[in-house]
Amino acid sequence: MAVKVEYDILIDAPYDLVWEVTNDVASWADLFAPSYESVDVIHQEGDTIRFRITKVPDEEGRVMTWVSDRTMDREAGQTRAARVETGPFEFMHIVWDYEQEPEGVRLTWNYEFAVKPECPWSEDRMEQHFDESVPEEMSKVRERIEARARELAETV
Repeated sequence: MAVKVEYDILIDAPYDLVWEVTNDVASWADLFAPSYESVDVIHQEGDTIRFRITKVPDEEGRVMTWVSDRTMDREAGQTRAARVETGPFEFMHIVWDYEQEPEGVRLTWNYEFAVKPECPWSEDRMEQHFDESVPEEMSKVRERIEARARELAETV
């Protein structure tokens, strides 16, 4: 049975900046610091990119890493990703939606996943993990993009 979760945040920055920063996959180690140790681009063709994320070791010294494909559709204001190396998941699909609002850009992250039977964590535990970690990650992303927007505004 699949789990579906959704998170959103409003970013007070120009749409183009939000799009460019959040889709510059090669710089995600900085954008998502300190969670990501590295992001390596494996292949890119057009608007589709294959990349490996390696997270910093957890408190028990385990290092999580996986490969994903991500396709960016600027015209639709949406990106779609799927894990190629699924790790503990049967599948993991992620959709990011970008919507211009008067106060900024609403960035919505939708996750749909199922865990493998041999996974030590239940789907409920995995959902709880996302509920705890994703809003914090989104806040860091917002802070970094809004700081960059302020820097750009000062140079104009």
